[in-house]
Amino acid sequence: MNQRAKKGKVYIIGAGPGDAGLITLKAIDCLRLADVVIYDNLVNEELLKYAPAHARFIYAGKKGGDHTLSQDKINALLFQEALDGNTVARLKGGDPFVFGRGGEEAEILALNDVPFEIIPGVTSAIAVPAYAGIPLTHRGLTSTVAFITGHEDPTKDKSDIDWQALVGIGTLVFLMGVKNIGQITAALISHGKSSETPAAVIRRGTTPRQEVIIGTLATIVEQVQANNFQPPAILVVGKVVELRETLCWYDTKPLFGRGVVITRPERQADDLALLLAAQGASPISFPTISIVPPKDWSELDSALDQLESYHWLIFTSANGVHFFFERLRQRGRDVRDLKGIKICCIGPATARQIQDRGIKVDLVPREFIAEGILNSFSSLDLSGKKILLPRAAVARDILPEGLKKQGAAVDVAATYQTINSGRKKEELMKLIDAGEVDIITFTSSSTVTNFVEIMGAEYVLPSSLQIACIGPVTAATAKKAGFPVDISREEYTMEGLVQSLINNVQEKASRMCEEKK
Repeated sequence: MNQRAKKGKVYIIGAGPGDAGLITLKAIDCLRLADVVIYDNLVNEELLKYAPAHARFIYAGKKGGDHTLSQDKINALLFQEALDGNTVARLKGGDPFVFGRGGEEAEILALNDVPFEIIPGVTSAIAVPAYAGIPLTHRGLTSTVAFITGHEDPTKDKSDIDWQALVGIGTLVFLMGVKNIGQITAALISHGKSSETPAAVIRRGTTPRQEVIIGTLATIVEQVQANNFQPPAILVVGKVVELRETLCWYDTKPLFGRGVVITRPERQADDLALLLAAQGASPISFPTISIVPPKDWSELDSALDQLESYHWLIFTSANGVHFFFERLRQRGRDVRDLKGIKICCIGPATARQIQDRGIKVDLVPREFIAEGILNSFSSLDLSGKKILLPRAAVARDILPEGLKKQGAAVDVAATYQTINSGRKKEELMKLIDAGEVDIITFTSSSTVTNFVEIMGAEYVLPSSLQIACIGPVTAATAKKAGFPVDISREEYTMEGLVQSLINNVQEKASRMCEEKK
């Protein structure tokens, strides 16, 4: 039977309100099945990484009346892709059945006998106020809440909104209501809602670019206009808005609103991105390097053939660990072949890579650089000892040369190589020009040199941008490239780097307070 003769299936998925962490586990499971992903404007593109490598991506966003695809065309596309035998993930912002037109799409599929499932999502109607510190219900304030579309024009001849009924409800949440906020507030006041009722407009809710304006029905329109508030935003009306002053939590995080560029390889960027996001920053992945196998495995293969002859294995990066054990496996061997060999790791992150394989780490130096390793070994008798150093194809010679001076026989084996990621400078320049970048982080010398190669030696970063480096070697490379290093962390850990960013922000805030006195 022809595989394409089989009818496909459509998953209509709520992608959440903006924060990629608010996607549901079931939504991720469905994305992993997709042959085609059709996604909207407000969908966080980080979620696309959950789709398989073979998946096709189709953008169907609608923004301010500018529709990439009309709703009719989207409906037809869903039907056709399923008819072609594809599994379709239809990603919609928030929840697909809350002002998301998911019902219309499901209806078309049902009428055409196309299998589908609805995967509910966290609606912005609830999540955005929560991130702004505004509970929609609260004992003693209100036990009623209503969700209303803000797209409808309250001045039209016949409205579908019962404005008189809304006046008696404790909390009102208008989605997509910025464009018509003047008509909305006027309609509520004219139907009896007090003009002193607290109101909040929340823009880019649940993201590090979240902005909140607090006022009343009488003042909120003027405030929105004065601050040039543009969609996407929601309007919340009710006494619960007053609780923001007490319950504000998200936008008080120490790195809130800071756009931080991560130049590490994509495979390694997630741990730093999670740490940054936890502190309120907006992580921006712009990998300048890719880590790939060496051009020639001969050095490492030769070392593996005589593995039992080594007294020490020294790993200077997590990449070295990954590729070493991968090659060991490819050669039909495993951790049992390391019996009797002591292991040194340059820092805790590299050590964890070893420990996660159930192997004991014998030495982690206090300083997470080559010089730190040499200092740690200086108290040991290395005469007649044989050391294997699996590392990058291009690296500083200070470690092997220093160990040889201490009496050791050292074999250096190229275990991986660092190459340019191939990213385009226009990707980053667009974000810089939009004011969405505040800090650029470098975690190795190769991230610096390849950043310069990608951006061009003639490109000058705006003076407002800060440069953060991990380790003195990386900082020295950045300075040599002409970058002012504003933040430097001697301790080679991602946690330490993030703490340095926090310290820098707090110090700047403290200086500003002193200057105002």
